[in-house]
Amino acid sequence: MRVGILTGGGDCPGLNAVVRAAVLAGTQRHGMSFVGFLDGWRGVLDGDVVPLDEERVRPLLAVGGTVLGSSRTNPLAGGVEQGVQRVRERLAALGVDALLVIGGEDTLGVATALHEAGVPVVGAPKTIDDDLSATDATFGFDTAVQTAVEACDRLVTTGASHHRAMVVEVMGRHAGWIALHTGMAAGAHVTLLPEEVVDLDAVADVVRAVLARGGAPLLVVSEGAPVLGQQAVKDAPVDAFGHVQLGGAGEQLERELQRRVPGLSSRVTVLGHLLRGGTPSAADRVLATRFGLSAVEALAAGRLGTMAALRGVDVVQVPLAEATGVLRTVPEARRAETAGLRW
Repeated sequence: MRVGILTGGGDCPGLNAVVRAAVLAGTQRHGMSFVGFLDGWRGVLDGDVVPLDEERVRPLLAVGGTVLGSSRTNPLAGGVEQGVQRVRERLAALGVDALLVIGGEDTLGVATALHEAGVPVVGAPKTIDDDLSATDATFGFDTAVQTAVEACDRLVTTGASHHRAMVVEVMGRHAGWIALHTGMAAGAHVTLLPEEVVDLDAVADVVRAVLARGGAPLLVVSEGAPVLGQQAVKDAPVDAFGHVQLGGAGEQLERELQRRVPGLSSRVTVLGHLLRGGTPSAADRVLATRFGLSAVEALAAGRLGTMAALRGVDVVQVPLAEATGVLRTVPEARRAETAGLRW
């Protein structure tokens, strides 16, 4: 079997570990050969491939980003039937028998459409937002949270030195898992999520209370939090999957706090793509490796149209349609755990 691997959408730590595990296991256990499509679905449409052998992938375990490159190219943008046919023709021309697609909601959504049209495909979930409902965890999330917490720990010290409120904006379009975990681990006084209505007067009360006791407020806000009643959107083009670019929630929060707390000294730090970069944590290396191994075993066994997923401590295969059907957002029970507490 000749397998093509691609990584699509936003990059994150652990992508290369999936590729490494899949190639090593597929080559050694099943006699498979592999090629990598460059820049996600763009590489598939253009037939832009590189060989993937054991020597090339062995050093990749701790390498961040993706050596295959990524993009937000949508091969189905001009119509599902036409897009599927283009992909099918390109795979046939390259002698590729099956695809291993590593990505999030959008990338795996394309994989689902291909499977339904009869193209042999399996998936591995990738999103630092940890918001795919079919799996208990996705690689990249642990690294992103650790990076955010380390940044908050540093900002707390300079904030305390100047009795200053520090606003930290983290990624999270529709699901606030990064903000939730970062806020809890960093001891944030306020954490704002996309799943909740923002009460700016209540936030200002917390800031005043922290300042009154001689502290320096730390506020963690998800980029998708509706600070002014709706998400903050940048003046940027809509991408190939119909997404607007978010940004500005932290600045909105700072402006509103300065209106409500006269004389407030504050700074905003937008962590943004800093959370995507760098070396994957040990936990993400392990999870990514297990996903790569599971995906190859699914291909070898003919369990197509599936995605590797973590359920409890086990990695299992679930239908791709299930993986992309509903986003996993922060439930009310998790949000209520710290409600009303003053840290």
